[in-house]
Amino acid sequence: MIQIPDGNTNMFMDIKTSLFATYLFLIGDSSALSNWTYTENPSIAVLIVLFSLLIVIYLMNLLIGLLSNAIEEDNNRVSYLMQKAEILAEIELFYLLPHQRRWQTWFPEVIHYYADIDKTRGEVQRLIKEGEWDTKEFTEMRNNLLKELKIKHNPIDNEVILEQLKSHEKLLKELCSK
Repeated sequence: MIQIPDGNTNMFMDIKTSLFATYLFLIGDSSALSNWTYTENPSIAVLIVLFSLLIVIYLMNLLIGLLSNAIEEDNNRVSYLMQKAEILAEIELFYLLPHQRRWQTWFPEVIHYYADIDKTRGEVQRLIKEGEWDTKEFTEMRNNLLKELKIKHNPIDNEVILEQLKSHEKLLKELCSK
């Protein structure tokens, strides 16, 4: 009538089988606990309920947290605009006929863009500070933009370029001395 617990009747006798029983319980198989009656052992019933609630709540919150981090990385304005540009380019290349691509109402030669003057001024000042503003392209347009933004910029006095020249002079002196 009464069976002494061993590895076959009680999976919690050994650490390896107890981990396996816990894994089985996680996937919904509660056969490892079938040897006990829950009316005589209410602590087992309480532990089962606590285990299932805590594990489900913890794992779901962990999953939600990981997914929200992944979504947050991809949910920015730049990636949205890049995706939109790719879709528009694909539509223009593969779904429009040649005579449709020449329509001026759909594809004008000049596109007007309105930008916030404060943000534009800040971005131009950042580019000047980092030394990325002085390129050889669109020189007249850049000068007109500086006049409109009321930014005084002398490319000869640019600190970044002067520092680069000093480092190049040092390298040149080292090469000449060798």
